Amino acid sequence: MLSQSNSPLCIRPSYFPKVLPWLMRFMWQSRTSSVNKNAQNLHALSQHAVQSWRKLTQDTTLSQFFNAKGWLKVYQSDQMFDGTLRSRQILDQMGTKYQCLNASEIHDLEPHLARTFKHGFFQDDSLNVNDPQLLVQGMVDLLVRRGGRYQQFNVDAIQDINGVIQLKGKRGELLSQKVVIATGAWSRGLAKQLGDDIPLESERGYHLMLPESTHSLISRPIVNGENDFVLSPMNKGIRLISQVEFAGLHAPPDYSRIRKLLPVAKNMLPKLEIHEESVWLGHRPSLPDSLPVLGYSSKSQNVVYAFGHQHLGMTLAAISGDIIADLLGNKTPKVSLFPYRANRFGWH
Repeated sequence: MLSQSNSPLCIRPSYFPKVLPWLMRFMWQSRTSSVNKNAQNLHALSQHAVQSWRKLTQDTTLSQFFNAKGWLKVYQSDQMFDGTLRSRQILDQMGTKYQCLNASEIHDLEPHLARTFKHGFFQDDSLNVNDPQLLVQGMVDLLVRRGGRYQQFNVDAIQDINGVIQLKGKRGELLSQKVVIATGAWSRGLAKQLGDDIPLESERGYHLMLPESTHSLISRPIVNGENDFVLSPMNKGIRLISQVEFAGLHAPPDYSRIRKLLPVAKNMLPKLEIHEESVWLGHRPSLPDSLPVLGYSSKSQNVVYAFGHQHLGMTLAAISGDIIADLLGNKTPKVSLFPYRANRFGWH
């Protein structure tokens, strides 16, 4: 991928020495035996994703932010589609439902797509979110209405002092009997202060919004299998999502790479208006085995971790919340947490 045109993968040269240990672990987890095991453990969570989101949002206005039209991945070449055989075999082993579509079936599903796509991979039982910002804001508002409290507080230091967790920042300190660390790609530093050295890395991803007039061109998220980018219909337009960039948390964004994909997206969806409305960078918190960290800190029974969901943060958010709520309520979670433990990599 690093050498191909419009590559979806980029490693900034100055960051390569720092990310190399993570990449070595990632390669180790790419052995067939590890891939099969990690797929099973990821499926143990993802099979509850839709049900958990429906449970969380039922009887609220939040359900309006979900579409239930599945997602589609399309390919122009036989060779690229044939290269997905191994991943399809894993899906078969997991019992995951999908359909392989021909050119005519793709056109019936998404008539505005270019007629150049010969193969499609379709999952019809997936949800997609049409406005993540309003969904999250609505969840916060609902929490507050139900008696919770929201306070924005930057945390620089955390420690367990005789069973009480102290959080310190520039605005003072907070004390709590229980704390959940769910701070995405920024979680590693906090966990390390508690004694858990977790190999968490940021897979930086880029997002570009196209005009609101475009959102009705497609009915569901569509992945371009050749170029590894996504066109996703949102309330305010179509979102172009792409790139995995390794450059850490602090390097400035490089928007040139996603902007180079605009002509490719136009070829994919000829009626697409490629005027840029906004563009931004997000951090995917990723571990070498593609599994999150869920459960208690290995050093404190007063701190619970919920981070490292890589490309599936929104997908696995509700089931992760279910699991953490059960832990804090002294109930047995529906999923065994051993595969997601903080010290599974043996880093101390």
